[in-house]
Amino acid sequence: MTGMAAAMARLGTESAFEVLARAKALEDQGRDIINLGIGQPDAKTADHVIEAAVKSMRDGEHGYTPAQGMAELRLAVTADIAKRRGVEVDPGHVLIVPGGKVTMFFAILMFGEPGAEIIYPNPGFPIYESVINFTGARPVAMPLHEETGFSFDAEEVLRLITPQTRLIILNSPANPTSGVVPRNQIERLVEGLEAHPNVYILSDEIYSRLLYDGREHISLMEFEAIRERVILLDGWSKTYAMTGWRLGYGVWPEALIDGATRLAINCHSCVGAPTQRAGIAALEGPQDTVDAMLANFDKRRVLMIDELNAIPGISCNGSAGAFYGFANITGTGLRSTELQDKLLNEAGVATLSGTSFGRFGEGYLRFSYANSMDNIRAALARIRDCLGTPA
Repeated sequence: MTGMAAAMARLGTESAFEVLARAKALEDQGRDIINLGIGQPDAKTADHVIEAAVKSMRDGEHGYTPAQGMAELRLAVTADIAKRRGVEVDPGHVLIVPGGKVTMFFAILMFGEPGAEIIYPNPGFPIYESVINFTGARPVAMPLHEETGFSFDAEEVLRLITPQTRLIILNSPANPTSGVVPRNQIERLVEGLEAHPNVYILSDEIYSRLLYDGREHISLMEFEAIRERVILLDGWSKTYAMTGWRLGYGVWPEALIDGATRLAINCHSCVGAPTQRAGIAALEGPQDTVDAMLANFDKRRVLMIDELNAIPGISCNGSAGAFYGFANITGTGLRSTELQDKLLNEAGVATLSGTSFGRFGEGYLRFSYANSMDNIRAALARIRDCLGTPA
């Protein structure tokens, strides 16, 4: 548009919402659509979490809160980090924000500018590359490979670092691949980063509690050698089925927390008190709903992987974390977007093309198993029929 800043042309989008809109339009036409595309739990937010927010509203907590977040919530966050990651964090380094995206947006804005380079996972969450481009920095893709379970290779990452590198973005467990980085690769990366003291790391750990087959979550916060360069991204959306509540947090190094807080003041002022009270209740209250959701995801994961691997032309090597199957579809002879559109229009199944997550996603589709067992079975049967393969 005339008069608009040139940077707006570099800002991308998130295809999951575009596909969701197309699926909704088909439903409005009377089509029966099974959505295996959207990345949000289908569970209900726990009752005690909802009640905490309701009580806050009834108690009159209707005004502004501190820009950095309510002290009670920041203390609850640090207690949870100590419990689950074994790391003591200063509550003064915690910034409560309206959703996990805000932490990544602030971090990329803080380090991205023309002449700078930011390394990011590809295939990876599309907002990483979008915001890097928006800032004018050069996005440097960290390729993730199926043969390594979509974990990064530490040596490959270290070779990407140049004098212009400002920030490295890591995501484990990962969206869209469900890859989980093993300890040996993280330890090698940390060791190599000691030679690059000016490079910061954004560690996106939003899926940290969604792991399968006994895998452990390794947080970058555990490593004292680089802790003062790590920005931790986490929140409530995935673990507590609170995507619509828009509540997340970042743990920032001492050198960055003031700048992040100023960004918050300029951007959104603060997060609403009832939402923050809900966050406290989620962290400090019973965790049985989280455990039950994870157990359900595990059953669905096994079903989906088995069913995908039974379709000629499609293979899926597993799902180590999160709630996605990132399936190789090269055997169908179709490109990723072609198959995505075919399945939506002909089979009534919404999926996401691997290219929605970067150029190295070509040849893959992302399937979310955040849906019922019955819907997963029905969707995969439709896909078999659509591709002309017998049940």
